[in-house]
Amino acid sequence: MNYDPIRLEIFKHLFSAIAEEMGTVLRKASYSPNIKERRDFSCAIFDGQGRMIAQAAHIPVHLGSMPLSVKAAVEYFTGDLQSGDVVVLNDPFRGGTHLPDITMVSPVFLPSPSRRGARIEVIGFVASRAHHADVGGMTPGSMPVGREIFQEGLIIPPVKLVKAGRMDGDILELILANVRTPDERRGDLSAQIAANHRGSERLVEMVTRYGQDEVTSIEEQLLAYTERMTRRLIESLPDGVYRFTDQLDDDGVNDKPVPITVAVTIHADSATVDFTGSASQQAGSVNAVYAITLSAVYYVFRCLLGLDVPNNSGCLVPIEVIAPPGTVVNALSPAPVAGGNVETSQRIVDVLLGALAQACPGKVPAASQGTMNNVTIGGQAPLSIPGSGAAGKGWPFAYYETIGGGMGARPTSAGPSAVHSHMTNTLNTPVEALEYAYPFRVLRYEIRKGSGGDGKFRGGDGIIREIQVLTDCQVTLLSERRKFPPYGLDGGEPGKTGENLLTRSGDGEEIPIPGKGSLDLRSGDVLSIRTPGGGGYGVKSS
Repeated sequence: MNYDPIRLEIFKHLFSAIAEEMGTVLRKASYSPNIKERRDFSCAIFDGQGRMIAQAAHIPVHLGSMPLSVKAAVEYFTGDLQSGDVVVLNDPFRGGTHLPDITMVSPVFLPSPSRRGARIEVIGFVASRAHHADVGGMTPGSMPVGREIFQEGLIIPPVKLVKAGRMDGDILELILANVRTPDERRGDLSAQIAANHRGSERLVEMVTRYGQDEVTSIEEQLLAYTERMTRRLIESLPDGVYRFTDQLDDDGVNDKPVPITVAVTIHADSATVDFTGSASQQAGSVNAVYAITLSAVYYVFRCLLGLDVPNNSGCLVPIEVIAPPGTVVNALSPAPVAGGNVETSQRIVDVLLGALAQACPGKVPAASQGTMNNVTIGGQAPLSIPGSGAAGKGWPFAYYETIGGGMGARPTSAGPSAVHSHMTNTLNTPVEALEYAYPFRVLRYEIRKGSGGDGKFRGGDGIIREIQVLTDCQVTLLSERRKFPPYGLDGGEPGKTGENLLTRSGDGEEIPIPGKGSLDLRSGDVLSIRTPGGGGYGVKSS
């Protein structure tokens, strides 16, 4: 190909700007604090073959796996997609991650100049994925420690929610009938449709201005450029096989550790990432589907590439990913998968970084907190709670949040404290928004001093977040690194493990609670989440 580097850079930003604008529309139009405040969503642009061309700076675990959802939607509706269609799905075994992550895929057609409303072949796809705070299932928030996926919520195969620009009211009502907070879900689904509509408009504007041939050529060049830069990165690493093993605390049903093993083979300008030897799929909900494992591999190699390389499907071309079916890194239906997206994805990143630290010492940080500290709380708000704002109107509520922690120390500097790291890129729910939207009171929200691992460079500290519930409700926790701490590197000490504590109303005694599970809370009870610190790097001088 004949490259014009300046024009290539301009188009790289044009594509990513479309995805960013989609995200802005989704955030501003959404109803739930999880999307509006925490920004637990992602948007991306795809070419006519379903290859990811650009993504916004959203959630890594979403973006690496979304191409498989687009592929599932396109294959299911082969030859039956038209302008104005929006396909919705959340099935983890068809490119999804876990059921709360609902994906919408829209084909984009260029209007025919000869016939108004007609269209020619598809010029691309736009897609959005958002974590909905409840999609049904056995516990509020749809993140249970279940034993099969059917307990985790409503499964949506690829279906057209919007057909030729018109909402299919029957499908929408079917979805809303299976969730605890239908008004909120209706608003968030509408926000995703609006985001896809904006992305489609912008992509059509780009092709209309520059021409289909020019845009297609640039897409091919961007994919080829990312592939070439990935090969150059791999080629810079010493040939060899680099192995690492880490483990999950347990699966929430059994108390045994769940090992994850990887062997990264570097040969010339290609790599094989082999997870053979990892644990079999589990009874509890820590199972990851193949899309999640692929997403974690994409994320790690993308991090090593640097910021200037386009975010697209070209990154994975030189990398073969082997994840044996029926294992915790490639679970088969009907395995429960709610925690695989949020917890196992983090551990996959930890083992990949541990292996690659051997190949490129001095470039990889120590382990970060290695968990998303998932908290879901749901119930029915009473009619009157002084000072609780909108939550005092008797509405059903479902709160979901991931809580940050310590990041691993870097080879040249300490790790940041109290941040989200690796496969999550969300924000926190501000205290004001949390107390306004839910019957909660935040008692403590602070850095957990001293939780980072010691070393020449210290790991970042975790967070203490204490929430007092103001009504009877049910809480579910999916958290990790409560038994096995985040590792240090090059002689650095591990970070401190996390803790989950409960203080019953009127009691005052803190009771340790497991990292995974559900329990009933009474009004006045206090839930305290103390997140892990990151590992230290290097030996501390005396």
